[in-house]
This record gives sequence, C-alpha cells and structure tokens, in this order.
Amino acid sequence: MSTSGEDTIVALATPAGESAIALLRASGPLCQKILQEQLIDRSINPRRATLTGYRNVRGVVVDEVVCTFYESGASYTGEEVLEISCHGNPLIVQLIYEDLLARGCRAAEPGEFTRSAFLNGRIDLSQAEAVMDLIRARSERDLEVARRQLNGDVGCAINILVDKLLCIIADIEVYIDFPEEDLPDEDSQGPIRSLSRLGGDFDRLIATSHYRELLHDGVRTVITGAPNAGKSSLLNRLLGEERVIVSSEPGTTRDFVEERVMMGPFLIRLVDTAGLHEAGSELERRSMAKTLEQLRAAELVLLVVDTTVAAPTLPVEAAGVLDTTQVLVVENKVDREDSVAMQRFRGTDAHFRVSAVAGGGVPALRDGIRRSLENGVVVPHEEQVVVGVRHARALEDAKSQIKKALGLLREASSEELAASELQGALESMGRITGRVDNEMMLDRLFEQFCIGK
Repeated sequence: MSTSGEDTIVALATPAGESAIALLRASGPLCQKILQEQLIDRSINPRRATLTGYRNVRGVVVDEVVCTFYESGASYTGEEVLEISCHGNPLIVQLIYEDLLARGCRAAEPGEFTRSAFLNGRIDLSQAEAVMDLIRARSERDLEVARRQLNGDVGCAINILVDKLLCIIADIEVYIDFPEEDLPDEDSQGPIRSLSRLGGDFDRLIATSHYRELLHDGVRTVITGAPNAGKSSLLNRLLGEERVIVSSEPGTTRDFVEERVMMGPFLIRLVDTAGLHEAGSELERRSMAKTLEQLRAAELVLLVVDTTVAAPTLPVEAAGVLDTTQVLVVENKVDREDSVAMQRFRGTDAHFRVSAVAGGGVPALRDGIRRSLENGVVVPHEEQVVVGVRHARALEDAKSQIKKALGLLREASSEELAASELQGALESMGRITGRVDNEMMLDRLFEQFCIGK
C-alpha cells in the first residue's frame, strides 16, 4: 500500500447496494477545492452537517446531499476530510464517485483511511487494529474489549511498561556512557530487581491474549455424558433449532457437532460429542478419542445425566479430564415420572435440573452458564486490558530479551550487552503501537541524573 500525503483518496464508506443513505468519504488536500467547486452551497462551516446539492463537472446537479467538512488536524485521518451522504441508489453513488475521481481523487486502498490516521499520529497501531476488531466483534464483551483498545487502553498499558523499562535502561547506561561523572555509587542489584518485577507485569498482560480469542471465536463449551442422556436434545434446545437428529437409540452421535450461540453478552461454541462409555469396537474407540480431545480443549463442560436411570460411571480418563475443568451438571429428563435427583453425582459441581425436550429449567441453565463466564472462569473482567495475538508475540519477544539481559546482569559479564538486549526489548514493544522513539531513553536518562553539572 502506498499512501501519499499529496493524494486525495475516496471510497464508499457504507455497504454497496440499495439503501436509504450512502456515505462517500474523501481525505486529502483536494477536499476544500471539491467543497468550493462541486457543491451548490459553498458556505459550509467545518464539522457541521449541511444540506446542499452535488454538482458534477458538467454543472449538472446529481443529488441533494448532506456534506460535512473536517479541517486538517481535526479529522479522523488528520488530513482534510469531506464526507458526502447521498441517497442510497447505487447509480447516484456511482455518479458521485466517478465525478470525484474525475476531479483528481484516487480510489482508496483497503484500510488506507485508518493507515493515514496512524501515519499522521492520530492513533497508534493497536488502535488501528481495534477499528477492524470493532467492526468484526461477535459479542457484547468482544465489542467492549475492542472499544477499550480503540480508546487507547492497550497503548497506555504498553507505554507504562515502556516507561518502566526506560528507567531501568537509564540506570544501566548512565554508568556506561558517563563513567567519569560525579554519580551515586552503582547498585548492580537494582536493575536486576526491577527487571524481575517487570517480568511479572509482562506475564499478566500476555495471559490476556487467550481471553481475546475466546471472546471473538466463542468460549468452547462441550456437551458430554453417557449415551442417550439427551446431549443432542440439549444442544437443539440451547440453539433454538433442530440442528442434530435425535433418536432414542443410544450411541447415534459418533462425531462431534459444533455451533455458536449467544449467552447474554458472551459468544459460546457449543460442541455436542459422542456418549461417554468404555469403547469396544474400533469405531467406538475413535469416537471416544475425539470426545476426550474436545474435553481437553474445553473451557466449560455441560455434563448431561439421565435422571431416569442410575448415575453413570464415567470412563477413568474422562473423569480425570473433568476434574480439571469447570463443569456444570445438567440433570436431564426431569419431566419424567421416574426422574430422581442426582445431587450426589459430582456433588461439588453446580447442578441444573432440566427437560431438554420440553424446555423446563433451560432458562436457569442459561443463566448458570452466563454466571460461570462472568465470574471470570474463562473471560476477563470487563475493565481488564486485553491484548491480541500479535501484541502477545511482541511482548513474548521483549520478555525473552529481558530474560537474556537479566542473565547477563546476574553474571556481571557485560552491562553493555545487557543494555543492548533491553534496547531490543524496547523495539519489540514498539511494534505493538508502531512507535519507537530513541530519544525517549535520553529524555528519561537526563530526568533522573544531573550529567555534567
């Protein structure tokens, strides 16, 4: 992508097709000229929507439009921006778009408006990424995380870490660069202690990248239990549609079925699996292997039990996996006369009595699933800063370089090499926001010490 500050780019900012309103956006130095030459009303105040007419190069009025002009430095991109809202007839949109091209504008490339905002210092790189995350968010909590990132929360968290690291680098480099100055006695353990504490800050932030994946792709929630316990019926009930064929014949589900559904503000991935039992045939062993694979990857498990028969004895391997996972026991078929309570079965887990076929108790189960997520078992608190996968990789690289620097300082082998590793860590962190300023380290150094007094 080539972005030039001398170009004026233009694009349709609303989806293609018929609509009540369509919005075209232009950004660049031609915007004011377009404002003066192509619009009937030339007295448009900046940042104020104005009803006017759009006149093409032949002087023909194409449509009545609402125009908003943003001055340089006061727009999303940081350049002059002109937004034209016209009627959503695709022909009208095309005529205005082609006229803007004829006036010297260039068709914008994907993401170029946001790229201009980044290059002009309006947003950092993490905020630029958040724009697409906000558009693609699949749940309320995912939307909230994207909004906080767009607001600069990730960049702020990174800047705090950068500031701490700059202080440590300044402590080390001042004795390297100015050995003959009148400085306090060097405390070699000070940077070691500070870097050790900083490592914990990195770990806590890196761990949140797992939450981002859960919020966007959905919390993996596996439905399991003995054959014919009603797992597929429960899946259908939670989805509100007959996604899986249900039969009274045990063992009809051989493979797993996965669907997404909203639970309150969260997106969850419901996975229906083959019934848990001691496998006999080769096909059954393969089915059990897939079920166990899904259980190991689960963030939450709905363990369905048939309340009209004796409590099941789970396969040893499955029981071991369930002991390390958040489990909700779903006592099914409670509408039957021969149903009995199963509170003693895995009594330490939360129990919900439901009828997957009739729907009784399912609203309470939905609330239980939502509460499990809200309690922070698998998702972060709504105020917590959450980083993406790319951010986590950059933080991992920085942490690795900090670890190398720690080793060098503990061995007292080379402060110069340690400082070099820490500079590399700064550059790795700079990849997150897209800003690496070498002058920042000198600023921090001179703030803390009186050099050449």
